[in-house]
Amino acid sequence: MVRASIVILTLCLATSLYAQQPGAPASSSQSVDTQGIKNYLLGPGDVIDVKIFGQQDLSSTVQVDSEGNLSSLPFLEKPILAKCRNEREVQKDITVAYRRLINDPQISVRVIERNSRPPAAVFGAVHKPTNVPMLRNVRLNELIAASGGITERAAGTVQILHTEPIMCPQPGQEADALPIEGTRMPLHVVKIADMKSGKLASNPVIRPGDYVLVAEAELVYVTGSVVSPGSQLLTDKLTLSRVLAMAGGTSKNAKLSDVRIYRQKFGALDQDVLKVDYAAIKKNKLADVPLQPYDVIEVREPGITFGGVLRDLFTGITRSYPLVPRLP
Repeated sequence: MVRASIVILTLCLATSLYAQQPGAPASSSQSVDTQGIKNYLLGPGDVIDVKIFGQQDLSSTVQVDSEGNLSSLPFLEKPILAKCRNEREVQKDITVAYRRLINDPQISVRVIERNSRPPAAVFGAVHKPTNVPMLRNVRLNELIAASGGITERAAGTVQILHTEPIMCPQPGQEADALPIEGTRMPLHVVKIADMKSGKLASNPVIRPGDYVLVAEAELVYVTGSVVSPGSQLLTDKLTLSRVLAMAGGTSKNAKLSDVRIYRQKFGALDQDVLKVDYAAIKKNKLADVPLQPYDVIEVREPGITFGGVLRDLFTGITRSYPLVPRLP
């Protein structure tokens, strides 16, 4: 529960930071196509144009009110229900209502502003963070495509935070239509690999107002007797063997039977020290070790000193982050 709260807090913070970026783009109807928009269901804030042929004085432009009704049509005392109904359904009701005043009214209804559904925001490890208008059902892969695709910094998961209840629930979605409490926003985590493999459950329909964060990889650090000490991105399922290979491999004098992993304890200042027999892993006698964010991997060798380890570590970090001060 604590970890879930932290994830949500992190996501909200990231969203706030994204919104403050001067280059954050505004919503654009060009982000996704509008195929299927004829099935658009009206909601509060939408604006429709009502034309009554031969009765120019009765034609009007009206907005769906906060209760989902058309309550300002000329000479109609009873509101017309508009929420969760399409143009044709609303047109039929308006026609019936005006038959009491006009003989055989000919009426057209057209939606001219679609304001009832906030855009979905996608950001994080994508090429072009953007807001996507939700004029129809949009799936996760379409949202990713609208943002230019996933970058190499992606950690392997997408976090989807629902901020709005479903306005027009289908059978089985009644629970999703209930008001969302600020402290219990639903969070859905999808694996990118599952989405790419075509699993339908990992390519959900995105709801209006959703925050979609393609999580960026944290770092792990490699130091000691390796070819290229430094930092590596902790992508999905990164293991000790893989990160050492990414560091160019171990040096000739490395003590492979005594590789150390320094792991920060969650919520504490001290560390756990894992002693790993990497030589046995290479011979498939032991299982490989999955890594966690901010692990420091030390490949030891006889006579190595802590000062040398620290120097190697900071040398690698400054290669990735030039603004970090260099050790003398």
